[in-house]
Amino acid sequence: MSDPLTRIDQRFSQPDTTATPWSATRGALEAAELFWITTVRADGRPHVTPMVAVWLDNALYFSTGDTEQKAMNLRVNNHVVLTTGCNSWIEGLDVVVEGDAVPITDDVMLSRLAAAWTHKWDGRWQYQVRDGRFYDPDGGDPLVFVVSPSKVMAFGKGTFTHTTYRF
Repeated sequence: MSDPLTRIDQRFSQPDTTATPWSATRGALEAAELFWITTVRADGRPHVTPMVAVWLDNALYFSTGDTEQKAMNLRVNNHVVLTTGCNSWIEGLDVVVEGDAVPITDDVMLSRLAAAWTHKWDGRWQYQVRDGRFYDPDGGDPLVFVVSPSKVMAFGKGTFTHTTYRF
């Protein structure tokens, strides 16, 4: 994947600032330990919950139990927003990823993802792969989804910037 089309929105940025480089935003996505996912319930109400995700191959991957609210929502509407960042006002970078959540069932890809989860969280997640799903020996067979971004926004703080990336 080549770098996305990058644009700073001067309406929401301090004067004379430049766009946040895609490499910095991608680095924030790779390093983030916690994301917030927004899905839409069947009746149109939003549902927001924290979760972990892995940035791999220019996309975000997450897992969820098939009876969790977000999984039920995704069966009806696969549009999602994932956000990450920090709660500081004067420093840091907040990132918003928009896209569609698509199930991953390929055992080869799931094995790569299981290894990525294990590496990112120092072995705290030890997923195995079985029948097109993660298998958690501690309980559960979570579904895995990929979100290939259609749009990403980065909000720089301290020196305030609003950068949009289109794919």
